[in-house]
Amino acid sequence: MSKMLLAEFAHAHELRDAAEAANRRSYRLLDAFTPFPVEGVADMLDSRPSRVRVFMFAGGVLIAAMAYGGEFYTAAINYPYNAGGRPLNSWPAFMLVPFATGIFGASVAGFIRFLFETRLPRLHFPLFAIEGTERASQDRFFLAIEVPETESEKRDAMESLHRNGALTIREVES
Repeated sequence: MSKMLLAEFAHAHELRDAAEAANRRSYRLLDAFTPFPVEGVADMLDSRPSRVRVFMFAGGVLIAAMAYGGEFYTAAINYPYNAGGRPLNSWPAFMLVPFATGIFGASVAGFIRFLFETRLPRLHFPLFAIEGTERASQDRFFLAIEVPETESEKRDAMESLHRNGALTIREVES
């Protein structure tokens, strides 16, 4: 389990200043919990690009290829049926099922990847157990940064957060 420092601020500009200071010091900003969007903070957060599109494309193509392969196998190999001299592999007639199942496969693959990226369903989130964090939806601003490795860096990070207006700083397991 990793640990994070959770700093509470009374005003949005204090949160933004603390995030900028932490970003300048190369601390890893994990998340910000605010009652409304604070301009510029989302750009500083440690966010990885989403891979949902790639998984949707791969899932759609794979399922469509499997559906086409199943149709081809049953019509041309397993049970060939000559109906009026038409070819056994009549691909224009076979395209509807792979198209529809490909769309379904893409949506299922995208949904599963979305759940993995967001780590849902998360039945327990440690921040919910901390007293006062419910005010993040009302009038308080919280900034979560990763705990630095050494004790001196941790002390410096806490001092920096206090200088920028942090009311309280807690160390939390994430």
